[in-house]
Amino acid sequence: MEKFDLAVIGAGPGGYVAAIHAAKSGLKVALVERDKVGGACYNVGCIPSKIMLEHSKLVQEIRRGTDWGVTVPTINIDFPKLMKRKDQVVEELLMNIEQFISSAQITMFRGEATVTAEKKVIVGDVAFTAHHVILATGSRPFVPPFKGIETANYYTTDTFFSIQELPKQLTIIGGGVIAIEMAFALAPMGTKVTVLNHSKDILQTEEPDARPIIKEKMKHLGIELVTNFTFEEIHPNEIQTSIGNFPFENLLFATGRRPNTEIAEALEMQMDGRLIKVTNHYETSIPGIFAIGDLVGGFQLAHSASAEGVHTVDYILGKHPKVINQQEIPRCVYTHPEIATFGMLEHEAPADSIVTKMYLPTNPKALLEGNTQGFMKFVASPEGDIYGACVVGDGATEMINSMLAAKVLGGSVKDLARLIFPHPTVSEHVGDAARSVFGKAIHA
Repeated sequence: MEKFDLAVIGAGPGGYVAAIHAAKSGLKVALVERDKVGGACYNVGCIPSKIMLEHSKLVQEIRRGTDWGVTVPTINIDFPKLMKRKDQVVEELLMNIEQFISSAQITMFRGEATVTAEKKVIVGDVAFTAHHVILATGSRPFVPPFKGIETANYYTTDTFFSIQELPKQLTIIGGGVIAIEMAFALAPMGTKVTVLNHSKDILQTEEPDARPIIKEKMKHLGIELVTNFTFEEIHPNEIQTSIGNFPFENLLFATGRRPNTEIAEALEMQMDGRLIKVTNHYETSIPGIFAIGDLVGGFQLAHSASAEGVHTVDYILGKHPKVINQQEIPRCVYTHPEIATFGMLEHEAPADSIVTKMYLPTNPKALLEGNTQGFMKFVASPEGDIYGACVVGDGATEMINSMLAAKVLGGSVKDLARLIFPHPTVSEHVGDAARSVFGKAIHA
C-alpha cells in the first residue's frame, strides 16, 4: 500500500493550494477530487459569477458613453456567446490548475474518498495511507425547506451558471453577497430582476454605509428589492409572503451554503454546530487530521481557504506559523460599485475610535472616469492604529490591499499618509483618507 506524507481531500482553493504548497515544501502528496479541480469557486461560484458581472459592467459602460457623447444606437446581447466565453475562461483556469498540480508532482486520485481514523484513504478500489490528512471538501448550496418547495422548479448556484438563454425575468431569494451580485449581473442585460429578502436589509455582513449606495444603484438598474417579510409558501410560479404574492418565471435560491461534513461525521469528529471543530492550526479532534475552508469557522471565502491550507501545511512542517487573524482577511462584494472591507466595522470598534470617510466625487480620477459613487473609510485608534477600513467604488477590491498591507505590516494611518501616491489615481484618496484621521485631509 502506497504511503504519502500528506493526503488532501478536495481540490478547491483550499485543497489544491495546500497540496501544491506541501509538494513544493518537499512532502509526498496525494490529492483526491471527486469532481472538477477548482471546487465551487472556479466552477459554480467566484469565477463564473465575476465573469458575468464583467459582462454586465461592460454593458453599463457602453450606455454611460451616451452621456459623454459616444452614442451607441443599440446594444445587441448575444447571451449564448457571453456564456461560451465564460466557459472558455473557466476551462483555461482549470487547465492551469491541473498543470500546476502535475508540475508539482502530486499524485492525483479521482473519485469519492473514504478516510479512517488511522489515516487510510480509500478512493474506489485504490487505498493508500498518509501521515497527515487535510479535509477540504467545501460546501453545497442550501435551500430552505419552504412549504411547497417541491412544486417549483428553481436554480441554485450549482445549476444557474449553465443557463444558455438570458432570462426575461428572474426572482432571487436571498439578500447576501451572492444574491446581490447575481442581481447586478443580470439586470443590466435586460432581465427583470426581483430580489426577495425576508430580513430588514441586504448585505448585513458588510459595511452599513455601503448598503444605501448599493440599494440606490439597484433601483437605478430597475431591480425590485423586497425586504422585511415572512415567506409563507412557494407555488409553481408564485411565491406567497406575508406582504403579498410575487409571480416568477425563473427562481434562484442564493440562501447560503452548508459544509460537506460527511467524512467528519463518519469519523465521529467533534463538531461546532454544522462545522468541524478545529484548533487554531486547523487540527480536528483526531490527531493528524485537519480541516479547512467552508468546513470550519471564519469567513467562507476562497482566499481564506487558501490561506488556511498554507498555514496548515506550515504547521505540519513544524514551522510554527502565526495564527490567522480574521481581522486581516479582506471581504469583497463585486457589485457596481464594488465594496471591499477588512477588520472592524464602525459599530464594532472601541468607543474612542476615530472614524473618517472621504467621498469619491472630490477625487479627480474618479470624477474623470465617471465612477464617483462611493467612499473610503478608516476606523482607527486615536494614535492611528488601523482597526478596519472600507472602500466603496470602482476597483475597490484592488485598492483595499494597500490599506490592509499597512495594518498587517504593523503600520498605521500615519504611514499611509506619508506615502506618495501617483496622480491622478483613485488610490491617492487612500492617503487623503489617512490624513483625515488627524484632520489634515487636503480634499475633504
